[in-house]
Amino acid sequence: MKFKSTLLASVTLAALITGVGAARAEKITLMVGGLEKQIYLPFKLAEQLGYYKDEGLDVDLLTEPSGVDAEDEMLAGAVQGVGGFYDHCVDLQSKGKFVESVVQMSQAPGEVELVSTKHDEIKSMADMKGKSLGVTGLGSSTNFLTQYLATKNGVKIGEFTSVAVGAGNTFIAAMQQDKIQAGMTTEPTITRLLKTGEAKILVDMRTKEGAMAALGGTYPATSLYMPTAWVDSHKAETQKLANVFVKTLRFINTHTGAEIAAKMPKDYLVGDPEGYVKALDAGKGMFTANGVMPQGGPETVLAVLSGFSKNLQGKTIDLSKTYTTEFVKNVK
Repeated sequence: MKFKSTLLASVTLAALITGVGAARAEKITLMVGGLEKQIYLPFKLAEQLGYYKDEGLDVDLLTEPSGVDAEDEMLAGAVQGVGGFYDHCVDLQSKGKFVESVVQMSQAPGEVELVSTKHDEIKSMADMKGKSLGVTGLGSSTNFLTQYLATKNGVKIGEFTSVAVGAGNTFIAAMQQDKIQAGMTTEPTITRLLKTGEAKILVDMRTKEGAMAALGGTYPATSLYMPTAWVDSHKAETQKLANVFVKTLRFINTHTGAEIAAKMPKDYLVGDPEGYVKALDAGKGMFTANGVMPQGGPETVLAVLSGFSKNLQGKTIDLSKTYTTEFVKNVK
């Protein structure tokens, strides 16, 4: 954490010296809500494939365990963009802050609600009263989805506890120690817990079909989102980023899980290359082929958030300002 803080301070100082917003600025810092998660695969894969350099961009990738933490860094001006869920664009507009999805990378959350096999009494989301449920962070997209699924199944906010446990080892430890009885997480954490038999799947949103069944429609999730003001004043850089990620999405859609995994750092495979590849082959259909916002997706997200969020009560959200297809449609 100290290293990350020092790096952020350095990035911010450099920005002050060189002048943020300069038309020729090519140095861009992106913070991702967990670089090692398969749902955020395009960000690291693009670096591994050399696509940032191909566009003449100098991109720093930073990581936070939760998308909400990455969002906070962006709002503070420490980073220019976030690899996170599109739903933050809707939520932030309800608070008077305008950010937009520039590249919509997925059409499903890629998330699973896992339940500890120690708790046979939990058979559905309707059984969550009095339970502690793991999320990456309070105010995160996993927290949004958990609250929606619970309230949809008759469990009111306040009748369960959301516990911020991150992902990977911290999530697994929380479940092993019974600090959480269930929780929402992504690959490769899902496969790790299923393989040891310590958890089973309660709600599966790793595919478009699974998301539609659980959430009532296509649910755009992973995106590159950025402040609208920054996008408007840095159209050249934004276009280059769109070029990078559309090219990366095309790579994902035309290669096998094994071919993709071979490009990733070995530590991302968490000691189980076979499990990583299997999960990727099963779930890579969540990614869009062209970075375009799926039709009807924003409406589903608004309906989900409106189902539990007090932030949206009495508010009118202009969904057309929460995303743009201008740049992805310009990619050759």
